[in-house]
Amino acid sequence: MHNILRISDAASLALHTAVLLATTPDRLTTTKEIAQTLKVSEAHLSKVLQRLSRAGLVRPIRGPRGGFMLTRNANRISLQEVYEAVEGPLPPSNCLLGDPICDQRGCILGGLLESTNRRVREYLCTTRLSHLTSVYKKESPNAQEDRADQR
Repeated sequence: MHNILRISDAASLALHTAVLLATTPDRLTTTKEIAQTLKVSEAHLSKVLQRLSRAGLVRPIRGPRGGFMLTRNANRISLQEVYEAVEGPLPPSNCLLGDPICDQRGCILGGLLESTNRRVREYLCTTRLSHLTSVYKKESPNAQEDRADQR
C-alpha cells in the first residue's frame, strides 16, 4: 500500500541521516557508513549532505579520517530544520488542488487535510533529533549475549 503522506526521497534521507548522526555526536561518520546503514546511494546521500552542510546543520571534515557530524546538540535541532534544509519552508496547504475551488461551501474532505497538515507541521517543529536516536543506536554486545542466554 502506498503512503498518503508524501515526503521526497531527499527529505526522507536528510531526516534519517540527521538522526543517525545524532546517535554518535562525538565521532565523525563517513558518507559510506551512512549510505550502508540506510541502504542508499552514496551519490544521492552526498547531495543531501551538501544541503545539510549549507544550512549549517552538519559539518564536513575532509581527509582520510574525515566524515560528518552535527554542528549543534541533537536536543537543539528539530525535524523541521532538517526538512526545510532540503525542501525549503513548509508551505501552507489546505486544498488538494492547490487553489481552493470550493469557496465557502466547504471541502470534500472536511477538515481532514487541514488537521493532517497541522499535525505533521507540529510534529516536525516539536520533535528533536535526540528524541529519535533509539532508532539507530547499536545494542551493546553484552545485551545481545544476555538475550541469547535467556533463550
